[in-house]
Amino acid sequence: MGFPLEAKNKDLWVFIETLNGKARNVGLELLNPGRELVTSQGGQLVAVVIGHNCDEAVKSAVAHGADKVYVMDAPVYDHYTTEAYTAALVQLVEKDCPTTLLLGASHLGRDLGPRLAGRLRTGLTADCTELGIDEATGLIAWTRPAFGGNLMATILCPNHRPQIGTCRPGVFKKTEADASRTAEIVKDDYAFPAEQIRVKLLEVIKEEGEKVDLEGAEIIVSGGRGVGGPEGFEPVRALAHALGAVVGSSRAAVDAGWIPHAHQVGQTGKTVGPKLYVACGISGAIQHLAGMSGSDTIVCINKDADAPIFSVADFGVVGNLFEVLPVLTDLVNKSKG
Repeated sequence: MGFPLEAKNKDLWVFIETLNGKARNVGLELLNPGRELVTSQGGQLVAVVIGHNCDEAVKSAVAHGADKVYVMDAPVYDHYTTEAYTAALVQLVEKDCPTTLLLGASHLGRDLGPRLAGRLRTGLTADCTELGIDEATGLIAWTRPAFGGNLMATILCPNHRPQIGTCRPGVFKKTEADASRTAEIVKDDYAFPAEQIRVKLLEVIKEEGEKVDLEGAEIIVSGGRGVGGPEGFEPVRALAHALGAVVGSSRAAVDAGWIPHAHQVGQTGKTVGPKLYVACGISGAIQHLAGMSGSDTIVCINKDADAPIFSVADFGVVGNLFEVLPVLTDLVNKSKG
């Protein structure tokens, strides 16, 4: 393979992660900004599905906007492995190098993206929170937090193809599925030799305890330093239960040991975009705002009227959360009754 690769078309590819043959949300979310970018570039929006028995994932990719789908379906791709997935994607790119490739900044994408970029000798911008087109060059403008989230950096990849970036789950909204859409399906029979995989999956152990699906939640009620301690999350949980919400937290509460890291929202936690985000006792450090500012509606409760969280809130209550939350929870329960 000669380097550097040259783009053979103006297409934009989105890698669709699969789990048990179904598409995971992060890839479907990226089809939305992918459509906007590829319209500017003048190419096709292409989904890449790698997995086993993944017909349902292919249908989801088409329903959410893909013009074309590359499919690699083989038993060796049943569970993610770095060697197999990297080789599969490299093989596809060698055949039909696109100008851009998007991956989710999930555990899988954060492993696959750097290996893929290294193998292709191209650039990778990780953990992007915004995508656009640089007007002067026509290149993808990748925007991501830098220096601990204290500023946002916009990065270009002018000399190598494909331009590759990973984007945080929950940053972009998934479009409504349209089951009537059709797309070109291209099946590739390349199967990485199973005997060359150096890491073997022996067993899948499901995590016990509370399930925390922040990225998929429609409503999140989060607590911060202002809750004062582990017991301070009780009124937060009560409101979350009344709303049918997931409990989130700021980094300060996690670092203090008041709540597990799985609940953390922010730059070093999960990036979320629920329909409703309720921030309780959270001041609004820039690292936290970067993880939740994409929420449709933000409500904050804080006794400090000058807290930065008020600058992004749609509705704000200046008051003691231990007085406000029980009243709010009671109102929600009465409205349901």
